[in-house]
Amino acid sequence: MDDLKHKEKCDERFSRLSLILKDEGLRRLEESTVMVLGLGGVGSSCAEALARGGVGTLILLDRDTVEITNINRQALAFTSTLGKAKADVMEAMVKEINPSCRVYSRKVFLTPDNIPTVLSSFPRSDYIIDCIDTVSQKLALAEWAIREEIPLLSSMGAANKLDPTKLSFSYIEETSNCPLSRVMRKECRNRGIRKLEVLYSSEIPMKQVSGGRDKASHLGTMSYMPPIMGQMLAGKVLCRLSGLETYKNKSRIR
Repeated sequence: MDDLKHKEKCDERFSRLSLILKDEGLRRLEESTVMVLGLGGVGSSCAEALARGGVGTLILLDRDTVEITNINRQALAFTSTLGKAKADVMEAMVKEINPSCRVYSRKVFLTPDNIPTVLSSFPRSDYIIDCIDTVSQKLALAEWAIREEIPLLSSMGAANKLDPTKLSFSYIEETSNCPLSRVMRKECRNRGIRKLEVLYSSEIPMKQVSGGRDKASHLGTMSYMPPIMGQMLAGKVLCRLSGLETYKNKSRIR
């Protein structure tokens, strides 16, 4: 009887999803594993949407703890979570949303050298969502995902941008007006990485404020831009894994 009540609660939790996805779509998501790398403004909202979307297994990795400057844009940042590891906070949030979700979380600093070892230590993912903001790690991740034949969706920058209607999915070769995408295009060409799928903004960024020595001093971020990007990334993956949108992984190394 307890098992039946639990199943009824789970079914009710995703009842609005079932109207669109039907039983088969929900089953596909429950059986899917998605890895989210980076749990900042983009990644935390992405992980939240995946949990609310019925993904059965989430792998959540981030190296940082919650800081007060995160509160303006990160789904896991509250006064009560300051100083806590983002991976731990995100796991707790997922469990509050869907207790049945299997969560693997770890506070870890990914480097180009340890990416294969660290990522291979978790269950194989059906999709990887890259919400990291460091170029060297993003490139190493793309190379690893291509070798492992795991679909990858990569987030580009939201800093100093205001207009979410300028966000779109594209291949890295076709991006414009995004400083992070510009660097990634060059490095992907150098490494022979082709057809890396990204979410980016074609909006020309606001002029940076000069005088600061660190990134936070000149890269401003609106409260809504990173969360919208995270929701869009999650939405694309949810549609693909549930069968609403077909997809063939085209990323490759020349």
